[in-house]
Amino acid sequence: MSTQTALLKVMSDAARKAARGLNRDFGELAELQVAKKAPADFVSAADLKAEQTIFEALTKARPGYSFHGEERGLIEGTDKTHTWIVDPLDGTTNFLHAIPHFAINIALQREGAIVAAVTYNPVTNELFWAEKGKGAFVNDHRLRVAARQKLDESVIATGIPFLGHGQHARFLKELHQVSQRVAGVRRFGAAALDLAWVAAGRFDGFWERDLSAWDMAAGILLVTEAGGKVTDAEGGTDVLGSGSVIAGNLDIHPLLLSRLTAAK
Repeated sequence: MSTQTALLKVMSDAARKAARGLNRDFGELAELQVAKKAPADFVSAADLKAEQTIFEALTKARPGYSFHGEERGLIEGTDKTHTWIVDPLDGTTNFLHAIPHFAINIALQREGAIVAAVTYNPVTNELFWAEKGKGAFVNDHRLRVAARQKLDESVIATGIPFLGHGQHARFLKELHQVSQRVAGVRRFGAAALDLAWVAAGRFDGFWERDLSAWDMAAGILLVTEAGGKVTDAEGGTDVLGSGSVIAGNLDIHPLLLSRLTAAK
């Protein structure tokens, strides 16, 4: 059993509070799917509402911390050493299509380093959480990355560039290099959950480019605290700055990196 610190409790409570609204909206959206008009505005409203709920909860609990959210951008607080990095709804396209695979992400950055993380899937009620130096968990269970050592036994997750996001040609080269050598490639549509699932040992590795800080911040800590390795797509350390990520255990990570390097 694991006990959350006061900080993690604040983050988890904020995520669960926002999840109540998202779950209601998701239920309504599933009903709306029969309508011809895409309910994109409905999803934008759900997104904004969730971020507002998280912003209010975190600001009340830790007044002065800066807040960097997908919807409202950066709001500088009086405490310049702490910044919340928040994605109120990762997997918007899934949400829009009534696919029950999306997450709320909250990470705390202290002096440039991610020190606490929460990734919550409201539909499955799986709360992934971690604090620097204290391990990673899903609900009450300790997380460890998978122990596989060979690519041909591994299932690797990725994201596919869409609607002008990222370089499709480069992705196809990378996919060609990876898919020939692994047991399977999966594309589930929520980078935060891909990283959480690497931490949980469900995926053996994950790579994606053209991501934002709020897509990755929580997941970076989850994977490293579960015993894995996370770098940018070139093997460097500035994951948030680069917008690219490779994650896996200590054996799979370098093998995946070598495949991506071969795709150049």
